[in-house]
Amino acid sequence: MYKTIELTPDYKAVGVSPRDCKATLQIITPGYNEEMGRRNRKAIVVVPGGGYDFVSEREAEPVALRFAGEGFATFVLRYSVYKKKFPTALLELAAAVKYIRDNAEELDIDKDKITVMGFSAGGHLAGCLANMWNSSTITYALCCKAEDIKVNCSVLCYPVLTSGEKTHEGSILNLIGEEQDNELREYLSLEDRVGKHTPPTFLWHCADDGCVPVENSLYYMDSLARNKIHFEAHIYPYGGHGLSLCNESTAMGEWHNVPTCEGWVDLAVDFINRF
Repeated sequence: MYKTIELTPDYKAVGVSPRDCKATLQIITPGYNEEMGRRNRKAIVVVPGGGYDFVSEREAEPVALRFAGEGFATFVLRYSVYKKKFPTALLELAAAVKYIRDNAEELDIDKDKITVMGFSAGGHLAGCLANMWNSSTITYALCCKAEDIKVNCSVLCYPVLTSGEKTHEGSILNLIGEEQDNELREYLSLEDRVGKHTPPTFLWHCADDGCVPVENSLYYMDSLARNKIHFEAHIYPYGGHGLSLCNESTAMGEWHNVPTCEGWVDLAVDFINRF
């Protein structure tokens, strides 16, 4: 099954104008067929980065295809960006997870094994749903129960996670708006949102990331540890930011071709299969 659907959640329910909002979910999975029988695949929703300003194609379909090759049912969320204030993109990601659960039989997936995999600002969005799937604001807008949008595992790749001193300011400003809503800024610092409801988490980051400081992952790891959430983290000594698959398939010249970090894929596959 290879198709793209449009997601149309009730934007007005969260105080957002639907004008110019557009979200699609690309589906890359064999689905059910009689020859192979039921496989009940684990699902991965790939959430590309782009500073909440654009959606990076380098972190979209190529990543989904790589993990589809490992036997996962994969999906790519292309969410609304550029000053589409919070919680627009979160509502869209939640709608994507709900769609997958609602159609689990046709898609031949295990509805209790859904992972969100986010890159950079997409890591922030994935982290938002990982920690806010029980938000009454989102469940009300989707007319669903919290369990319908629950995240079972998260994979966060060089993610924006804090909104404090070590944040990626551009991403946060695109979420909180030009009026500088400080209360919302604090709410979006995800190391403070971790709790017993947070799913097992895999993180990786480069120590020399000059765009999204490695402290984003370090602060989050500390919160995971304090809340006794299962996690695995890999901090690579160099590589910078935006590496995606870290090889020629997603590189822009030599900039993102860093074989030292390429092993994150196999490590993530192992982690997801364990949790």
